[in-house]
Amino acid sequence: MTISSQVKEIVVLGAGTGGMPAAYELASTLGKKVHVTVINAYDFFQFVPSNPWVAVGWRTRADTTFLIRPYLEKKGITFIAKAAVALKPKENSIELIDGEIIRYDYLVITTGPRLAFDLIEGAGPEGFTQSVCSVDHAEKAYEKLGEFLKNPGPVVVGSFQGASCFGPAYEYAFILDRHLRKLRMRNKVPMTFVTSEPYIGHLGLGGVGDSKGLLESEFRNQDIKWITNAKVTKVEDQMMHVEEVGQDGNTIRTHDIPFKYSMMIPPFRGNKAVAAVTDMVNPGGFVIIDDYQRSKAYKNIYSAGVCVAIPPVETTPVPTGTPKTGYMIESMVTAIVHNIKAEIEGREPDTKGTWNAICLADMGDTGAAFVALPQIPPRNVAWMKKGKWVHLAKIAFEKYFIRKMKTGSSEPIYEKYMLKALGIERLQQ
Repeated sequence: MTISSQVKEIVVLGAGTGGMPAAYELASTLGKKVHVTVINAYDFFQFVPSNPWVAVGWRTRADTTFLIRPYLEKKGITFIAKAAVALKPKENSIELIDGEIIRYDYLVITTGPRLAFDLIEGAGPEGFTQSVCSVDHAEKAYEKLGEFLKNPGPVVVGSFQGASCFGPAYEYAFILDRHLRKLRMRNKVPMTFVTSEPYIGHLGLGGVGDSKGLLESEFRNQDIKWITNAKVTKVEDQMMHVEEVGQDGNTIRTHDIPFKYSMMIPPFRGNKAVAAVTDMVNPGGFVIIDDYQRSKAYKNIYSAGVCVAIPPVETTPVPTGTPKTGYMIESMVTAIVHNIKAEIEGREPDTKGTWNAICLADMGDTGAAFVALPQIPPRNVAWMKKGKWVHLAKIAFEKYFIRKMKTGSSEPIYEKYMLKALGIERLQQ
């Protein structure tokens, strides 16, 4: 495809919850002024929030994934299914795994995280714990669960230190509990929830409304034990070694927890190619951005989603990362589109993301809705509500989001759906 020299080349690196909407919105908003290329290591889109369901067999890969190319190409967006191995911002280029060089005028980084199982000995699908952070991992977790059910025993679910996404761990604990009850096997499976959070329901957000009370109550009702302020020092076959720390960060007791099956959210780090650009990222490899989602080091690079650097909401005995929810990511993406548009038109970027958090968390046959406005306290609004309607709303949202990604929608999907689901007309900014 021949591109006019007047057309700006925009590359979106990553085709997940942030990257796909970013590509659609850039193409729709900027039209013939730009040519958009999306680079992704895999040729398929996966709706990551459905992975806890995949890991118990309530969903399949076919339900939650689709091939990317035909849907992007319908919108005139180029798609390259190759891993990026080197980002060269001084040359405005990206090197791909086969040596191909892609050049850009603007780069939007939406890679998501690197799942850093390597930071904890024995962690991850190549070790002794399972994950729901990708559909591949969720499928393997389901396979291992099938083996486990033939000879059940203790289960450990939770989040390793360094994780910055706690919701899926809670979801999986409740979903697995419900799955086992349906099979009339829950009585054979003691469950322990292990988390780096300072208390149950912290969620990396300092709690939302009465999340502590509600989730502790649900754990007690479902007979799920828990250990907080936890550092996992090592995972061995059927044994997890945990240090529990006090408020000063020093170890107050150790736990050797036997298990026959475990799902733990891993530490998050930045994408390797991005993290190698040391003047653009923090020590964890996350992109340092200004108020307009723009790299502080390279003004033609923007970033959104889990791969951006956001400080923790508060200091905790075991450091906890701040989650980036879908609603928040959507806000970041929209800000990026408006700011690139401003630059192309000769204006300075002036749009900021709202960074509000709205989340529908499934709990098997019920659910909890969390609203934090803004996400980082102090907040104008902080509440949560529980009910079967949340479970049903999340099921409906899964289908809604995937359908919108296939139709190439550039509308604010999370905002339109979430506000309707929660009965809110608009958000307080």
